[in-house]
Amino acid sequence: MRALVLGLAMFLGACATTPPPDIAEPEPQATPVPSPAPAQAPAPVAAVKPPAETAKAPAFQGPKQEVKDPLPRVTKVDRTVAPTDVWERIRRGFAMPDLKTALVKVKMNEYTKNRAGLQRMLDRARPYLFHIVDEIEKRGLPTEIALLPMVESAFNPMAYSRARASGLWQFIPGTGRRYELTQTWWYDGRRDVIDSTGAALDYLTALHKMHGDWHLALASYNWGEGAVKRAVAKNRAAGKKTDYASLKMPRETAQYVPKLQALKNIIADPQRHGIDLQPIPNEPYFVVINQTPDIDVQLAAQLAEMPVEEFRALNPGFSRPVIRSETAARIVLPWDKVVPFHDNLAKHHNASGGASLVSWQVYRPQRGDTLGKLAKKFGLSISELKRVNGIPERSWAIPKLLLVPAKPVT
Repeated sequence: MRALVLGLAMFLGACATTPPPDIAEPEPQATPVPSPAPAQAPAPVAAVKPPAETAKAPAFQGPKQEVKDPLPRVTKVDRTVAPTDVWERIRRGFAMPDLKTALVKVKMNEYTKNRAGLQRMLDRARPYLFHIVDEIEKRGLPTEIALLPMVESAFNPMAYSRARASGLWQFIPGTGRRYELTQTWWYDGRRDVIDSTGAALDYLTALHKMHGDWHLALASYNWGEGAVKRAVAKNRAAGKKTDYASLKMPRETAQYVPKLQALKNIIADPQRHGIDLQPIPNEPYFVVINQTPDIDVQLAAQLAEMPVEEFRALNPGFSRPVIRSETAARIVLPWDKVVPFHDNLAKHHNASGGASLVSWQVYRPQRGDTLGKLAKKFGLSISELKRVNGIPERSWAIPKLLLVPAKPVT
């Protein structure tokens, strides 16, 4: 009886087991090589049937949409490789929080509509950007700051405002003195590319330390740290937000950060905004030449084999047509003009027998002198005499000192 029950149980178990599927035999190899025995295939899992409700659900009746364009590619940036383009270097260093306001869009439209003006500004920035970015990175600051001269001066080193702010970074006289920028009749350090950049970055660092917020630091750079502090305190006392967008500010300051943000957005993706942003080689554009002698600006440019306008763009701190070594004993030249400058300086020295490199002299006006008489005496037009000496166009007052040609007209 026990044997009968055992046999019946084995029979029922065999009926409940699903037989394994057939396994295809592998194709024969060209060279018979003994191979290890194949692993035993796992037991198949029975397919799960969907519920009756799901299986009988009607087909989707909504609108059909065909995707034609491929998904956009994600640009990969290898940050272990140094960029070859200064613009890319700037993009990688963006670290300020984005300002997302309607005014940012307005400023973006203004910049992109005036493409010619934007392009001129971008072109003017080329000689200065490597140096500025280098100094920014040394201090560990966000590279958005490299775009700030576009807002301040449109990268014009000779820019001068009604508030008497001057240079790429638009220092007013008082702040310039606080940051040790020399301002004399001969030289204005606010326009000096190297000195003013260092001072601006030091100032912005102090402002950020003061506020702990880059947008408020930028507002302080434009409006003044005292004014921003008072605006923040007023909002705090009223229980209002104290961020940049919530403060009541003058129109210029309210537009200041949106302008910078708009430029940041354009530089981040110039093609999207239809801007032709030519690469800037990630290498120094200029070199500092120390211990230069007293020399005419025009002669220095000539010895460097470059147009005087380009020389002035790199040496905008000199207010007169003469470089005086006691005021600023250095000049800035493109790296490829250094050797020609030294070679030509030596040739000029030998050819002239060591004659002076300056063709101007300081003249102290005498009783009865007028600008008209002096211009005639020294062979200049009145407008040229005024320009050389920084005399306003409508002024006829004679300063205590004048710069005139070394040799009067006989």
